[in-house]
Amino acid sequence: MNSTPVSAPTPTNWLSIAVLGLIWGGTFMVISVALRGYGPITVACARTTLGALTLLALCVALRRPWPRWSWRLFGYVVIGALFSTAIPFVLLAWGQQHVPSAFAGLSMAAVPLFVLPFAHFMVPGDELSLRKTVGFLMGFAGALVLLGPGIFAAGSGDLVALGRLACLAAAMCYAISSIATRLTPAIDAIVLSAVGLVLGAVVLIPLMLLTEGVPTPTATIPTLAIVLLGLLPTALAALLRVAVIRTAGPSFMTLVNYQVPVWSMILGALILSEALPGRFFAALMLILTGLAISQWATLRDLRTRVTT
Repeated sequence: MNSTPVSAPTPTNWLSIAVLGLIWGGTFMVISVALRGYGPITVACARTTLGALTLLALCVALRRPWPRWSWRLFGYVVIGALFSTAIPFVLLAWGQQHVPSAFAGLSMAAVPLFVLPFAHFMVPGDELSLRKTVGFLMGFAGALVLLGPGIFAAGSGDLVALGRLACLAAAMCYAISSIATRLTPAIDAIVLSAVGLVLGAVVLIPLMLLTEGVPTPTATIPTLAIVLLGLLPTALAALLRVAVIRTAGPSFMTLVNYQVPVWSMILGALILSEALPGRFFAALMLILTGLAISQWATLRDLRTRVTT
């Protein structure tokens, strides 16, 4: 991994953060469009497979260093792959058949908060402090507000309630994958992303063939949506993410977390004409406030570095 010291964020870094927020915030809208022509497993599989092929090509073109594999490294990579691609992609695609894209985007805002309790038990030196606990509890309250009272209908098979739970479960999966990534032995970030997508495709391709069969091209717009899912939120976003972290540092990267839910709501409302109930805004404020409290030290250090 590149150990070059980070510096104050440049205008290019700020632009990259803005682009990443827009790409990841718009992912849920694009998933909704793709679902108009394809089944949820097909959407998840096509997204993963296209992303895997693209990143593998980038690894070869950029001559990224491949690791010396060990069982420990392979185990962490497999866990990270399952919980960052195969499982959450299916959960999101299935859930978004029944909930607005804005809801899915808001669910992802809770990922950094869900990381906190996992890190407390699994990452040495990253235990919960009083501040982190307060931030987690506030963000968790926001997640409960987001789910709404109708969530209790999930037990009776209500698809809307189950769709909401699927999106939150996807956020939990991303939190688990974040812990697995932090515990993974040193490996090039782009190679790690590529291998994770390949392993996800290995799981999803047979699942798609068993459940939905060989996909056949449908309308042009859903097909283009699948292509976009495979290219923008994976290949381009992976390159931008690595570039930002290596030049401006991981703390600067946390600013994306505050943009994704906002963009998902804006794009869902403007392009898909989705309704935004009041509880969405209340949940957004609670989750982002909890996130800011839990990451206060990181944000303070970032502010110091930007102003000096």
